[in-house]
Amino acid sequence: MDSLIEALQNKANLLRVHSIRATTRAGSGHPTSCLSAAELVATLFFAEMRYDPHDHAHPNNDRFVLSKGHAAPLLYAAWAEAGIIPLDALLTLRKIDSDLEGHPTPRLPWIDVATGSLGQGLSVGVGMALNGKYLDRLDYRVYVLLGDGECAEGAVWEAAALAAYYKLDNLVGIIDVNGLGQSQQTMYGGDVEAYQRRFAAFGWHSLVIDGHQIPQILSALQQARSTWEKPTMIVARTEKGKGAGEVAGRDGWHGKPLPPELADRVLAQIPIKDLSYPLRIEKPRSRSLPTPPPAAPFPPPAYEPGAMVATREAYGTALVKLGEINPLVVVLDGDTKNSTFAQKFAQKYPERYFESFIAEQNMVGMAAGLAARGKIPFTSTFAAFLTRSFDQMRMAAVSGLNMKYAGSHCGVSIGEDGPSQMGLEDLAMMRALPGAVVLYPADAVSTEWLVKEMAEYQGIAYLRTSRPKTPVLYSNEETFPLGGSKVLRQSPADRVTLVGAGITVHEALKAFTLLQQEGIAVRVIDAYSVKPLDVKTLLAAASQTNHTLITIEDHYPEGGLGDAVAGALSPQGIVVHKLAVQGIPRSGKPAELLDMYGISARCIVEKVKELV
Repeated sequence: MDSLIEALQNKANLLRVHSIRATTRAGSGHPTSCLSAAELVATLFFAEMRYDPHDHAHPNNDRFVLSKGHAAPLLYAAWAEAGIIPLDALLTLRKIDSDLEGHPTPRLPWIDVATGSLGQGLSVGVGMALNGKYLDRLDYRVYVLLGDGECAEGAVWEAAALAAYYKLDNLVGIIDVNGLGQSQQTMYGGDVEAYQRRFAAFGWHSLVIDGHQIPQILSALQQARSTWEKPTMIVARTEKGKGAGEVAGRDGWHGKPLPPELADRVLAQIPIKDLSYPLRIEKPRSRSLPTPPPAAPFPPPAYEPGAMVATREAYGTALVKLGEINPLVVVLDGDTKNSTFAQKFAQKYPERYFESFIAEQNMVGMAAGLAARGKIPFTSTFAAFLTRSFDQMRMAAVSGLNMKYAGSHCGVSIGEDGPSQMGLEDLAMMRALPGAVVLYPADAVSTEWLVKEMAEYQGIAYLRTSRPKTPVLYSNEETFPLGGSKVLRQSPADRVTLVGAGITVHEALKAFTLLQQEGIAVRVIDAYSVKPLDVKTLLAAASQTNHTLITIEDHYPEGGLGDAVAGALSPQGIVVHKLAVQGIPRSGKPAELLDMYGISARCIVEKVKELV
């Protein structure tokens, strides 16, 4: 045992050396945050975790999430010492042509999710642990290294609550309590018992150790392996900048590399021994995942023309169909499943449904963890509440994950519940994510087909659904490719093109009828794919209708359908007039609100008459 401890301490010192050299060479980085966790990471990577350094895709590798992503040089150093990356690659840290970025991203195959926006790693770990325990039924363990500063984030405690609820005994968190944040002492400073009590109160097995004493680290990790039916949190008291001479334990060094002269002095003081004791990484037990059955075709919708069906209900129906044909589909919801209709999936496939309760940030973070393990998560709640988790969705986009979101109860059309429940910013939010697909179906048929398209798309996809029942517009055999649209009404005499999506398609059709009665011909387009947009069809329509379009959307004017159309068509000299919700709405009947806020059929008719 003494030889093991000596070898692990030597490895920790090597990690310190690599972290200092890399950040000093880069001229930026967070060396002191690396140094405080060196013993923790060395013990994890070279005495505790089971993984195959030559096979990052092994399904039973233990997983490691660096929630305190600014300590990335420490992680890269551990990989280099494990033989995963070359040692000389460490000196490319933060260079534009290097995959060793300032905070970890999946440019490197051993990184499952991007980290660095603090407070998210534990949620990701919960998702990975859920996958291992309940879905793949593998015995891999998930380790999450957190900083004490990020424990002020509410998402950490959302994750803590749910991990205990799901009895994730395969999840181990480690808090590096070095007591110093970016600008001052952290909330509890070095009071490790404060963290221990809090996690214990959330239902975790929680213990305190000296994070620089390897025997204590080994003992704590062994306790974690012996703990059943609850996750473990190891609260490790550490010193920021440990081993860095006069920098150690001093405030004001967060995010600052050691200047070359200081780095040389510090490096000369870190003892590195030439030891013969071998540190062997234990490989995981050989376990493979079952081969999924061949993909079956998506069962087509079965609606009667004109039937009144809410798109949110059709979303639930489509989820069940996906569940039948794709075992990788899982569903999460934030205690709104009876409104989003995710409950249909929960009732049919309870083993693949994870109730996330009213904790949307953790819900999206968990979904990221599931996606990182190869699942296709569909995450649903009211669109207004998804805005809480935008940072998690942003980081999922940085991670390049295969994530699906559904936001229901969009716009003023929800009616009496009032503005707190109305999703009026979601299109702007989701359009801003790189590579994201944004969809807004107008009826049940298009909803079902678009859910199928979402599942097949590799990347982020968002579906916007409405609360009211609306008539079925399309035949069950109609197709709805991503980036498409549907021209619902047209004639050679059309003078203006009306472009709607979702609920406003029906208002545009009502306006068409009213205008037709007055001898004014207009074209109506269902722009169900808000991103990517069907620019070709819109340009053709504009060229035939006096280069004039009116967009109608149950969304604020900024960032939604109108801006999407204007951004694509304005360079071609086409005038786009936007009808959107102006000001903060209020409670009322859906029809009253659509009219009051300028997006009803009457308002469309007035705008057309003004223009023609």
